[in-house]
Amino acid sequence: MMAFTKEFLFGGAIAANQCEGAYNEDGKGLSIQDLMPNGVRGPLTEEPEPHNLKLIGNDFYHRYKEDIALLAGMNVRVLRLSIAWSRIYPTGEEEQPNEKGIAFYNNVINTLIYYNITPMITLSHYELPLHIAKTYDGWRSRKVIDLFAKYAKTCFDYFGDRVKYWLTFNEVNVTLLSPLLSAGVLTDKSEISMAERYQIAHHQLVASALATKLAHECDAELKVGCMVAASAKYPMTCNPDDVIEALHQQQELDYFVHVHCKGEYPYYAQRLYKEYNVDLEITEEDLSLLRHTVDFISFSYYNSKTVAKDESKYDTSAGNILRGLRNPYVDYSEYDYPIDPQGLYYVLHYYYKQYGLPLFVAENGLGHKDKVEYDDQGKIIINDDYRISFTKAHLLQVERAIEDGVEVFGYASWGIIDLISAASAEVDKRYGFVYVDRQKDGSGTLNRYKKKSYDWYKQVIETNGKYLHE
Repeated sequence: MMAFTKEFLFGGAIAANQCEGAYNEDGKGLSIQDLMPNGVRGPLTEEPEPHNLKLIGNDFYHRYKEDIALLAGMNVRVLRLSIAWSRIYPTGEEEQPNEKGIAFYNNVINTLIYYNITPMITLSHYELPLHIAKTYDGWRSRKVIDLFAKYAKTCFDYFGDRVKYWLTFNEVNVTLLSPLLSAGVLTDKSEISMAERYQIAHHQLVASALATKLAHECDAELKVGCMVAASAKYPMTCNPDDVIEALHQQQELDYFVHVHCKGEYPYYAQRLYKEYNVDLEITEEDLSLLRHTVDFISFSYYNSKTVAKDESKYDTSAGNILRGLRNPYVDYSEYDYPIDPQGLYYVLHYYYKQYGLPLFVAENGLGHKDKVEYDDQGKIIINDDYRISFTKAHLLQVERAIEDGVEVFGYASWGIIDLISAASAEVDKRYGFVYVDRQKDGSGTLNRYKKKSYDWYKQVIETNGKYLHE
């Protein structure tokens, strides 16, 4: 029996704030991203400024038909995309949605369906409406729960007849690391204690459960998933101190998955609350709403994380949000991320064992600076063998997990068409199988070009994974 069947959702993922552009067109309101030209690394600007590459992104807003046709040419079966909340409700507080925003997403969804590509939509992907951020300091306020519920219900009502798969919050656990990026909190994170971050996360978890309830009430066939930034947590040594540190760091992530899947806070919450002096403000209604659990688990996986009780003894490495110690047993990317395909196998097993729910790999990819070359006819060539190698190694581990009995129903390669980085707002760190001519100074034609990985991924999909073994 083949691990990858014709029903397996091979595909890719993008996010509205990183690709759409058109930040002030057709009634869209501003989001926090429109004031973040340097991502989370730099200060917010007072107004949108031209050097913010996300204001144009890769121009998906105007080029979605071309882009979706390119995805179809790759045999892509699923596209995970997000909706810009401020394109539906410009401030978040309107009573009626923006009709032009609704029309845009209707057109995108219909185009995907025309090409037999399954849409999977993330409701909140790092771009809270700026008005909500300024008025309520983002998710610090409980009032945002009802605003999110209104927005979510609007999406289910307008798009739920064609969109079966939904994710509530992208990488919701990142709220503990970056309250600005994940929760739209404008107050400097140095002034936001861990105790308050857990309260902010509680508001998001309640909102996620409420959205899940609304989706199932809209249509019992809709499937709602949680989404977290995941990594395998390895102890640096077999010293019990390091092993326990890895356990505790894993539990900080599992906390979010557990609430989504079990409808209650886990037993180890009491340790976390004691450690961070958390005293959750939680109502009976909150507890009731949390019981509306998800249908599947999705996660991003870019790298594993090696930890120790005393990190000062070791060298550190970079990573996608989740940074750790340098692991001598894995390779490293151009951006100093650990490259650890077996870590994905570990994570798939871990979550299936813990919760027994279907799994979807919502993001996995390699950020790399691509070199543009030309053939004898002047045609652009991008030989991204490193991306092929990375994707192949990780898909083989997905296959291995499925063969072991883990229920994995899809895999989305991150930034399947080049887009702007979330954390750093740069364009040179490319992930796509399709190259976009946009440069770090904002120049470029925005024309699309197939990389070598494009045809490789096409063959992987059309052979249901057999090409991985050639």
